[in-house]
Parts: sequence; structure tokens; C-alpha cells
Amino acid sequence: MTPYWWVLLAAVLVEIAWAMSLKWIQVQPGVLSVGSSLALTALNMLALSYAMRGIPVGTAYAVWTGLGAVGITLLGVLLFHDPLNAGRLLFMGLIIAGVVGLKMTANA
Repeated sequence: MTPYWWVLLAAVLVEIAWAMSLKWIQVQPGVLSVGSSLALTALNMLALSYAMRGIPVGTAYAVWTGLGAVGITLLGVLLFHDPLNAGRLLFMGLIIAGVVGLKMTANA
């Protein structure tokens, strides 16, 4: 796996943290929560744009959003008791299968 893919995976983690920061703003609005969200936004965009130097833009964006969506869905289930059922698991599995397929065909 190239360094671009490692940076993209880091960007996915930052994306998940950013989404969680939005929930934090709802629960406890203030300078720290808003500032954290803004800092995560900047870091997220920098990491994603760097990863796109070596990964096709469509692939990088799809992996970033797809894995971010799966990650935040799982955190929502664990932390906020969001619903989890067979259908949600199936569709998260399809997202992961798509990400694996994109990685396998990206030539990067």
C-alpha cells in the first residue's frame, strides 16, 4: 500500500472524528467544540487532497466518504444507540465491498 493510501485512511479517521465533533457541538456548544470541528475540517481537507496526488480522485473520494459513513454509523450504534439491523449491516458490507473493489482497481 502506497503512502497515499495510508494518508487516505488517516483522512477517513479524521472524517469520522469531524462528524463526531458535530455531535459534540450539539451537546456542548462552545469555543472548544467549534474550534475542534474547524481544525478537523482543515486537517481532513489537507489529508484528502494530499492522498488525491497518488490516488484517482473518484476512488479517493468514494473511499473517504464510504468508509467515513460506515465508521460514523458504527460509532452512532455504539455511542448513541442508533438502530442496527440486518439491512444496515448488509448495506455497510456493500460499501466496504465497493471500497475494496476500488482499491483493487485503482493501480495506486
